[in-house]
This record gives sequence, structure tokens and C-alpha cells, in this order.
Amino acid sequence: MTSRILNQALSGRVPSDRQALALAEFDDLKRLVQTAGEIRDAGHPDRVTYSRKVFIPLTQLCRDVCHYCTFARVPRRLKQVYMSFEEVVATAQEAAIAGCREALFTLGEKPELRYRIAAEALAEQGYSTTLEYLAEAARQVLKETRLLPHLNPGTMTRDELAGLRKLSPSMGIMLESVSSRLCQKGMPHYGSPDKQPAVRLATLEEAGKLAIPFTTGILIGIGETRRERIESLLAIRSLAQEYGHIQEVIIQNFRAKPDTQMAKAPEPDLGELLWTIAVCRVLFGPAMNIQAPPNLSPGVLPRIVAAGINDWGGVSPVSPDFVNPEAPWPHLQKLEAETAAAGKCLTERLTIYPEYVREFKKWVAEELHTRILRASDAHGYPHTDDWLPGVSLHPPATDLARVFSGRSKRRNRIDEILARASAGERLEEHQITSLFEARGEHFSTVVKAADALRKQVSGDRVSFVVNRNINYTNVCYFRCQFCAFSKGKLSENLRGRPYDLDAEEIQRRVKEAWQRGATEVCMQGGIHPQYTGQTYLDILNLVKEAAPDIHIHAFSPLEIWQGASTLGLSLEDYLRRLQENGLGSLPGTAAEVLDDEVRKVICPDKINTQQWLEVMFNAHSVGLKTTATIMYGHVDRYIHWARHLLRIRDLQVQTSGFTEFVPLPFVAEEAPIYLKGRSRRGPSFREAVLMHSVARLVLHPHITNIQAGWVKMGHEGVKACLNAGCNDLGGTLMNESITRAAGAAHGEETSPEEMEAMIQDCERSAFQRTTLYRPATGERIRAGRQAVELIRITNTPPRRKLVRQTS
Repeated sequence: MTSRILNQALSGRVPSDRQALALAEFDDLKRLVQTAGEIRDAGHPDRVTYSRKVFIPLTQLCRDVCHYCTFARVPRRLKQVYMSFEEVVATAQEAAIAGCREALFTLGEKPELRYRIAAEALAEQGYSTTLEYLAEAARQVLKETRLLPHLNPGTMTRDELAGLRKLSPSMGIMLESVSSRLCQKGMPHYGSPDKQPAVRLATLEEAGKLAIPFTTGILIGIGETRRERIESLLAIRSLAQEYGHIQEVIIQNFRAKPDTQMAKAPEPDLGELLWTIAVCRVLFGPAMNIQAPPNLSPGVLPRIVAAGINDWGGVSPVSPDFVNPEAPWPHLQKLEAETAAAGKCLTERLTIYPEYVREFKKWVAEELHTRILRASDAHGYPHTDDWLPGVSLHPPATDLARVFSGRSKRRNRIDEILARASAGERLEEHQITSLFEARGEHFSTVVKAADALRKQVSGDRVSFVVNRNINYTNVCYFRCQFCAFSKGKLSENLRGRPYDLDAEEIQRRVKEAWQRGATEVCMQGGIHPQYTGQTYLDILNLVKEAAPDIHIHAFSPLEIWQGASTLGLSLEDYLRRLQENGLGSLPGTAAEVLDDEVRKVICPDKINTQQWLEVMFNAHSVGLKTTATIMYGHVDRYIHWARHLLRIRDLQVQTSGFTEFVPLPFVAEEAPIYLKGRSRRGPSFREAVLMHSVARLVLHPHITNIQAGWVKMGHEGVKACLNAGCNDLGGTLMNESITRAAGAAHGEETSPEEMEAMIQDCERSAFQRTTLYRPATGERIRAGRQAVELIRITNTPPRRKLVRQTS
């Protein structure tokens, strides 16, 4: 029967309660561990996580008297009853400097009900309960640091939980055991009213009703039987199935401590720990996060990983484990090495797990939404670097080193995905998200696979184009929440004032661009309420009059859609008219993320995904080439990036009209959605590099040019991307204004000489191209090398009242 239960678990069906209890008699540890490891790998194939925390023992007084505990003290053995708020904040601030992200508040339960000194200490400061004092301590940490509190105050009522939910994205309480036998006289929980199983289960259930991500688990080796362990795990599983709020289950092994009633009690051996971890994995299946504290089992961590865990819990570089002071935390480098020895990548997480971060509107109080967004990346793990697109000059050293390191020789699950991509096969959404999830040596593997494909397709030649950006107006009646460029009524307090270039200034900039060696003008603007489709035709005529031979790369799909609508023309007919008047190609902007789940948040009144694709299909149909872009790192997730890439690929298979793919990392600094606290702060450097690498892999062989933009990536970031699958650096730009309006600081122009220097630094050969990837003429190249300084631009103020145009 037991073998059937394990086989069933391997197929994805968790055991029933009756079947689970039957495992209490199963002694084949090797088979059990092997099964648990395989189940874990189905949900957590290549990572073991941890939280970088600081331990804050707010008070060590407790009304309970657990016979194994050294954390709880009596008043005469304490210098102070409660940590002061100043001490709490100072501890948290020091931890933040050391890279911690979690403030773990651990404290005794309701000491004011047992000790008068605790009640008096609280009253002196205006508090009636320890939980009120804890709430203020958590509030101070949130106010003064970037740390996220995780609260372990013990049993709580619904109202107490609801109050603390506003101050902590996650909480926890160890169930320890559902065995009431352990509360009898002579047993470890005797005299501890808060260790009654019903009381602790009630707290867990109320947390579920309130949608609070909760940590719980069992303590093994305190006199319970194997069957009682399973009964405890089943009680946790029942709550998890009903409410979905149990974010992790801890299997903690008892350690005997001096000066306790259980000082001479036998500790559970390694076999018992591995057996319990494995049974827990079998009972909960592949998705649950299962943790074992690494400091309680030194020297055997790979075996613990093999038994089915996927998390080490909180590990502190700055504070001891006050609950187990005899067991120091492992150094993170050692923990990383031992995790790697088990075939896994050590990955930092927040106090709240990624699956709950991704659904933060459900699981986290509104008061903490901005904190969660700004602390996390697109997967829900911590945004671990301080690199900001468009702002940071120097990429993070660790990730930069991984870009230039060799590909991992160890086989892993993404190797098959990379092989399929390199063969030109269409990947599935979940395979693409797996590539975006790559970290550590897996990140290096993806980057190197993309770069090998780049070398195969494009060789060592890196192209760029001498061009000029001309944004003819920043007046726009759309309300894109990511855009700091467009201006309406100045109500958003954004940079700059509204402008609408006159004909003379447009032509002056075009002529100057031609004189300075440009082969292209890239022209886009806001959707001015008085612009019609004729306006764009007039702009084309102005350009051709000023420089007949310059290529016009102009008008976003949104402008095309709006222009056609105002003239009552079909997209095809309007695009033909633009083409007849000199339009050479279209930029693939306004794509943002081609998924309407994202677009309804960041650009709800803009064209939708299907309309963007429709414009591009029609442009390709009339013979106009276009680029394709993605603007990422705000409210989007890896699944959205995967869908975007596949939609671009599928249209390219149909039309062959895209010349290049251009990733545009979100520059948050001045973006309205970021200033309002409703977005992340842009992608991490790892994510930004991966976007270029994964694009190379997913779009192969249909789009052969992957561009890295110096405006957002910076010169050092561009060099990294050139070693991660990119073969193009885009344009010199001359006047870049859209990204600068969002807060970027990488300048308005990169000269041809600077482009070539970046390329040569990567030991690659430079190729000055045209918009359509033909060689620039010698005359154009010479003109670019002889370019004089740009004349200061004039942004002509709007000449008309801003009244929205209706079609």
C-alpha cells in the first residue's frame, strides 16, 4: 500500500488523510527521500531560497514555560523588559546596511498576563498589551528602514491579526504539534496555555480568513510519535487547502539546551529529520515551500536538500539565533556552496514568498503595496541590486561577472529549453519564463547560450546607425501611467513644459542632422488633441523638403491608428499615403507589454494588443519595415514578457517585417505610476540583461538583430549586453528626450567614435548601418566624423488651446 501511495504522490496526487497516516509505519528512508526529492523538483527544480534577516527579540518574557526553551527568561535574568524603539530602529538600520531585508520580530507570548513588571513597563509608555507595543515597533522599522517586518508574536485574535496585517506582509506561529498529550503534566508543554493545539490552530485559521501569508511548522523530537507528526502536518494541510495562506512549513528538530527541563532529553537523529521532511513533501506536494533551519543541522545540508526542502528560512549576517543560541548561522558563502553541492542555486527571497508577492493585492494590506513593489523584481524575489535603468553608471559587479563567466558545465533543466531555442523551435510560455527565472550559474548559462547564437547568426560585427530623434510635441491627451514625457495640464508635476515644434524648427533639426552625418530621423510625439492624420503627412513633407535623401523612421502604431481614424481611412490606405509622402519605416514603440492584463494598468486608454499587432501587420503588408520593442519592469511579470515575445515572433513568421527587437527597460525616476507608488523601480540588471538574451533565443531565427540601447543601459551595460546576445547598438540619437524626461542621465548623444570605442572594447568590429541594415555610404560616415557641436534646440510652445480632437 505504501508504495502505491508514493507512486500516486509522484503522479501529482497527494495522499488522503488515511493514506498519509499509513506512512507512519514506513521505514524505507532511501525510497521515501528519493520520492520526496522528485516531487520537490517538480515544483522547485533548481533553487533553494533563504531570507536575509535580522533577529529582533522584542521581549524575552513569556507567560508560557515550554520545557525545552531558553529564549524565554524570567525578569531577574533580564536587563530590560522590552527593547526600546530606539534600539529596535538602530538594530534594523545596521541590518539594512549589511544587506538584510527582513526584520524578524520574535517575542514571548503575552508576558503582561504573567508578570506585573511587563504590564508596568507597557503602561509607562502608554501601551496596554505587548501586541500594541509590537505594532509600534514594526511601524518604526517601516518608517526608518527599507526592511519588511515578519512578526512571530504567538497566538492572536482576529482583531489583533487584522491590526498587525497593516504593518507586516507576513507573520508566523509554529504549530509545533496537535498532540494535546504534550500538554499533560510531565510533558514539554505543560503549564503553557498558548501551546494548546486548538488555540494555535484558531490563530492559523483566523490568519487564513484575513488572507495573511503565514509561516508555521512542527517541532520534532519533543516526545511526539511519528503518527502525531503526520496528524500535525495534516492539520496544517487542511488549513492551507482551505485558505491558501500557508506560505511555508518548517520542520524543526529539537536541540537539547542546558538549564532547561529537557537538557538531557535525546535529540532526534538525522534519519528522523530526513524522514519527517520527506513525509511532509509527500503530503503537501510539489508547490509548498518546505523549510529546515540550516544552523540546526551543520555538515549534512545536502542530505536535507535531497529530502525535499526548498528553503533554509531566515539567515542572519548580523544577529544570532536567539531561540537556538548554541547554533550559529552558517556563513552565506558556505551555505551557497553546500546548496550548490546539492545541485541547487541559493536564491534570496523576501519575508513573503514570490507567489504571494505576485498576488500582493490579495495577500498584502494596501498600506504595504508600495513597499512590496519597490522591494521586488518581476518574479517576486528581492530586487537585489541598486542599478536603475537610465541612471546607474556601473552595473552590479556580481551580475556583471556572471555575464563574462563561462557557461556552467553542470546539466540542468534549462539545457533542453536552450537546445530547442537554438534549433529555432517555438518555445512555450512556461519555458520562456524558466529562462527569465535563471539566477546564479543558470543566468550565466542562458547568457552564454544567447551569445553563442548571436555569434552563429551575426558573427562579431556590431552595427549602429547615425540618426537624430525629433519629438515634435510632448502634448498628449492619453494618460499612460509610465510616461513622464507627455504633457497635458501640468497636473502631474512632470519635467519640462509643453511644446509643439513649428515647421522651421523641425526643418532646422533635420538639416542639422544631415550635415552631421545622419542617415535617419526618428520622429515620434505625443497624441496632440489637434493633430490629425494630415499633420503626419505634413511633417513628412517638411522633412523631405529639408533633406530629400534622409530616411524617415517615424510614427508609433498609436499615431498611425489615430491618424487613420481622424481621416476616416483604413490602416492600409493611410499607411500607403504616408509611404507615398516619404515614410520609410515605423518604430515599434507603443507596444509597452503586449498583454492587455498589463496594458489596462499602465495605458488603459491606449490601443490594445490586437490593435498594435494590426497596425504592424498592415505596415508589413504595404512593404514598410518596422522595429519591435518591449518596455518592461513596472507592473509586469515574466509570463507577460513571454507572451509579448511569442506575439512578436508569431507575427514575424507571418510577415518577416520586423528588422530588430529593442528592449526598453522602464525608467521609473519621474514616471507617474512610480511616483504614486504603484510600480516597481524598473528591472534589475540581471533581468535587463536576460531580456536581451531571452529575446535572442525566443525570436531565433526570425529576428536576427537584437539591440541594446545606451540611453537606458548605459555604456557599461551595453558592453554586457554585447556579450549576452546583442549585435546592434541602435542610434547615436543626437537629441534623446523621452527617456531623459523619465529621469535618465546617460546623455543626449553618443557619437560614432564613442559607439566604435564601446564595440572595440568588446573585441568586436563596428559596422555603421542605415535604418534597414545596409552599409552607410562613405560620404555619410565622413560627415559624421566631421560633425560640429549641436546648436541648442528650441522647443516651440503650443500655439493653440489644448482641446481634445474627436474623430
